[in-house]
Amino acid sequence: MGKVLREGYTTGATATVAMKAAVLAIKGEFPKQVTVLSPQRTEITLPVQSASAENNIGTATVLKDAGDDLDCTNGTPIVVTVELTDKSGMELRAGKGVGTVTRPGLQVQVGRPAINPGPQIMLRYVHEELIAPAHGCIVTISIPKGEELAKQTLNPALGVVGGISVLGTTGIVKPMSEDAYKRSLAPQVPVVWASGIRTATLCPGRIGEHAAQIMGIPKESIIETSNYIGYMMEQCVAKGFEKMLLIGHMGKLVKVASGSFHTYNRNSDGRMETMAAYAAMNGAAPAIVREIMECNTTDGAALIIAREGYDMIYGQMAERAQVRAERYIFGKARVGIVFAGMDGTVQAVSSRAKEILEEEKWNIH
Repeated sequence: MGKVLREGYTTGATATVAMKAAVLAIKGEFPKQVTVLSPQRTEITLPVQSASAENNIGTATVLKDAGDDLDCTNGTPIVVTVELTDKSGMELRAGKGVGTVTRPGLQVQVGRPAINPGPQIMLRYVHEELIAPAHGCIVTISIPKGEELAKQTLNPALGVVGGISVLGTTGIVKPMSEDAYKRSLAPQVPVVWASGIRTATLCPGRIGEHAAQIMGIPKESIIETSNYIGYMMEQCVAKGFEKMLLIGHMGKLVKVASGSFHTYNRNSDGRMETMAAYAAMNGAAPAIVREIMECNTTDGAALIIAREGYDMIYGQMAERAQVRAERYIFGKARVGIVFAGMDGTVQAVSSRAKEILEEEKWNIH
């Protein structure tokens, strides 16, 4: 049996515990741990690192515990300041390191702190329990390391600036599964749609993103797919996109040409087999085919292909990837393919990609 992974707690649950500890500090109470309610009204108890108060203002710090999840926020201090006011209700503010939403399409309105509905419910429970109806409050959530941590998240692509988001639908973090990671990629799609862009640019990684920017494609249209190319294409179709560009390094997109839409190495490969087959189809001698098959990387195989003068296979593989991609989504959208080199330069552009680039007035080079 494998190790049972330990569950952790969301940034939303952590901030809520800090809020309650800050309110209790105003009341002269300084417990070492605090219990709050999740949106589903189950109890969550976390230790409090520190709490203090002066007059009607309390501040508390709680450390984020992500359990065994691979979460960049694990161990991060979350600081919440609560100021009691005579005005009814609860006002949420983004302190240092908590982002602000700048693009439509997310669960939070543009201009508001990036504090999702789940955490807002939890914070409201504390307000109802300890503050209302005698007072209102201003709740400021700060994550001092948030701006740096945001660089390791999708927040910049989602239009959340200035830090990370305060997240959580249940208050509990289950160690990241494949499904959970795929779901974390999906919110990019409605954000691009809400910006008015109707051609989705799907990039498995940084090489594709770099190539897209060199080609003059707006950053706002770029959607990161990671290895889940097929899944993200389906998300785009479901949202209503009828045009897509799939731009990435040959090492990923050769797999699409062979019919693989989950490109993690453990799940699919066939890169050398595909490149060797196309070289053979164009007349490569058996010795050259064997040499390609013995390569460990597509870049290594590319050196042989260049040496032997078989560069035409890139265009052929891009066309095949285009056919496979449109077939994968049952022809519900046009899909163009662009192969990019390690430096972001374009190696091959499929016929559909040329059409879409021309329609959008984006550059090929």
